[in-house]
Amino acid sequence: MNSAKNIKFWCALLRTPKIGCTTFNQLLLKITPEELFHLSNKDLRRLGLHPLSIKALQNPDWVNVKKDLNWLSQDNHHLIKITDSQYPPLLKEITYPPPLLFINGNPASLLKPQLAIVGSRNPSITGLETAHEFANSLSKLGFTITSGLALGIDGASHEGALHAQKETIAIMGTGLDRIYPARHHSLALKIATLGALVSEFPIGTPAKAHHFPQRNRIISGLCSGILVIEATHRSGSLITAQLALEQNREVFAIPGSIRNPLAQGCNALIQEGAKLTTHCQDILDEFNIQPNFEENIPHQRTSPSLTMTQNTILETVQFSPTLIDALVKHTHHPTDLILSTLLQLEILGLISSENGFYTRIK
Repeated sequence: MNSAKNIKFWCALLRTPKIGCTTFNQLLLKITPEELFHLSNKDLRRLGLHPLSIKALQNPDWVNVKKDLNWLSQDNHHLIKITDSQYPPLLKEITYPPPLLFINGNPASLLKPQLAIVGSRNPSITGLETAHEFANSLSKLGFTITSGLALGIDGASHEGALHAQKETIAIMGTGLDRIYPARHHSLALKIATLGALVSEFPIGTPAKAHHFPQRNRIISGLCSGILVIEATHRSGSLITAQLALEQNREVFAIPGSIRNPLAQGCNALIQEGAKLTTHCQDILDEFNIQPNFEENIPHQRTSPSLTMTQNTILETVQFSPTLIDALVKHTHHPTDLILSTLLQLEILGLISSENGFYTRIK
């Protein structure tokens, strides 16, 4: 068991300037954190450390370390060191594994088979529903869903798993005492209750832009595979997908229309070798998993009985955003009839509307 004294030195080293995870892990091969803080200036220089690091090691920031220790003294708050047996073995394999993981929730969640679901922070309604449905179904099939707590696809994925009463893991780019984005505070509390919030950053660390690409390596590193749902060609999700490829993880992507900017990233991933995914079974096949029950798989619902006009218009609406002009052109129906029928189809839950575009859901 970790003693408070032992943990104190690990936390102090984590807060030492100019010591990132690479230097931290290299030092662990030579010396323990506690021993390091008792070395002379001369011995510290022999280790090749930066002058700012040496100064901090000889004058540790115990005030801020106390914040870490106070946080860890609370219920359900944990710290896993890279030398601990509870440290996730898949994560230890990556190029830059975090030396410490702060956890709010159940540490055992990190040892279970995980699949990451990531995507746009500004997705379409269809994208949100797809993320929720895939997360819900895959969690029922035994995958722990891991994502980044961001707005959009991340949040919908966490919610999909929670809706199935299954655990989910959120990897954060802040200290665990700071929930970002703030509007996901209640979602974060639910995740911590049923799964785990995880961060490599010490308590009190604010949200900074470079933290989020940095934490992406943990999202992919914990998982056997990653599913990308809606991503522009500049989406941060593509960074996570690239990291997954470098870590020899499976990459899955849901395709979309060549005219849809939110599909550009996913389509590019598929061109580069990601598995085209339209169904949970595509993911199960890749891992050679056979479900022993019929799960709620996206796009496998029975549509309600429709009139001829409703059916004609539904067949014309695409699974990517469709303009009313395109529906008029293809159906030759009057605009007012199309609009009233679209409203009927939306009430039936078969399509969604957003900013003048209509998207088929089922």
